[in-house]
Amino acid sequence: MMNGDVRDELDQMPRSFRELGIGFRLDTESGVPFYRQIVQIVERNIGAGRLKPGDKLPTIRALAIALKINPNTIAKAYTELEIRGLVKTQVGSGTYVNDSQPDTAGEAERARKRIEELCLDLLRQAQALGVGREEIIAVLKDLKDV
Repeated sequence: MMNGDVRDELDQMPRSFRELGIGFRLDTESGVPFYRQIVQIVERNIGAGRLKPGDKLPTIRALAIALKINPNTIAKAYTELEIRGLVKTQVGSGTYVNDSQPDTAGEAERARKRIEELCLDLLRQAQALGVGREEIIAVLKDLKDV
């Protein structure tokens, strides 16, 4: 039987995150560990401005129940986010997006280079299949938000 407080939080928290366009959906087929996917989701949403300083993240327990994964996985992700300076945990209160974010200029440049590498790889693979850039662009536009 689920604790009433956790049920209330599950009723409130995921809905508010959905309203912000934040989905904690994990890709079971990607081979990327779940904790790393959670870190990436939070990083992306902070970078996009959907998560702002002071925003509260779901509790470890509530998110573990919602995602049907071990709470230790969530704890590992939150610890990684805290090490990176993106969130702060207040014992008894929760985990919040940090007020002062680390300098992301270098991170943005690294991300851009990585995206360029991925795009070049995609173009090479598509070319081998006989698919042109225009078709790739059309497919990308048709894809749903990930």
